[in-house]
Amino acid sequence: MVSGQGKPYRFDPGTLCLELTTTGGPGAFARWEVLHEPSDLVTWAGRSRLPDGLDLTVSAGELERARTLRDAVLLLAADRAHGRPLRAPLLGVVNAAAAGPPLIARIEPDGTRAWAPGATGTHLLATVARDAIDLFTGPHADRVRECGAHNCHLLFVDTSRPGRRRWCAMEHCGNREKARAHRVRNAPGKT
Repeated sequence: MVSGQGKPYRFDPGTLCLELTTTGGPGAFARWEVLHEPSDLVTWAGRSRLPDGLDLTVSAGELERARTLRDAVLLLAADRAHGRPLRAPLLGVVNAAAAGPPLIARIEPDGTRAWAPGATGTHLLATVARDAIDLFTGPHADRVRECGAHNCHLLFVDTSRPGRRRWCAMEHCGNREKARAHRVRNAPGKT
């Protein structure tokens, strides 16, 4: 990712479905939108945690469904992070996408992993939606977090052993927030 100041930093949200939420979103998140053309979704898939070699074809309709799924996952993850009930209409979006056929992995004669030919945006969305279902119903469902920085809303899965991760990335928001707290503590007039 790249900060508002243009500084690159590493952000790992912990799951494929939350990786998709970094591509934009509803409301105030629309300013971060990067999925404008079907090729943008193909580019995202190539940079995601999916193994390399996916030969993906995406239509304009599939791109629109990807943005709808992304928005639903983002709002559901925010609800989960803040202890709110999951909303039925958003769950319906995820469940509908998950009902489609997922990407199909296969093993090559040399023992390497590859993707079955003919992958489409629908296959990709089913795979992402099933990942979201696994997240929201699995052992880390209560570990979905929003970055603790005052102006960052990135969502991630806290897989740390104690379960106390607060920042999207320590080298970005963590350092910035700790420096901010230090300045406040040591401001003139404080004892």
